[in-house]
This record gives sequence, structure tokens and C-alpha cells, in this order.
Amino acid sequence: MCEAAAYILKDGKEELLLSDVDLIEPDGENLRLVSIFGEQKIVKASIQSLNLVNHKVILVEK
Repeated sequence: MCEAAAYILKDGKEELLLSDVDLIEPDGENLRLVSIFGEQKIVKASIQSLNLVNHKVILVEK
């Protein structure tokens, strides 16, 4: 599987936001994340890094 886990940095620590992320779309100042199961999260954040080999997305709150 090629889905990623999305983490958000809080107090310098990575906190799992959503697993099995299939889609990340910009929505104004927000990002909309959608998992392969249809679960959605909308966060006011930006992407800090993408590690495609390890299937990991790191987000930073705005």
C-alpha cells in the first residue's frame, strides 16, 4: 500500500493526525486530508516535509 500517515507537530512532538492518507488538498489556508476509508480532517496547517519512502507527512499548524 502507498498511503501515508499524517502527523502534526505540537510542542515539538509528532502527533498522529490521520493514518492511511490517500489525498491531501489545499483549501485556502487549510489542508483537507482524506483517508482510503473516507475519513476526512481539515486542518489549518502547512506541509513541513514528505517522506515518501517511509509514507510519512509532517504538518505544522499555522
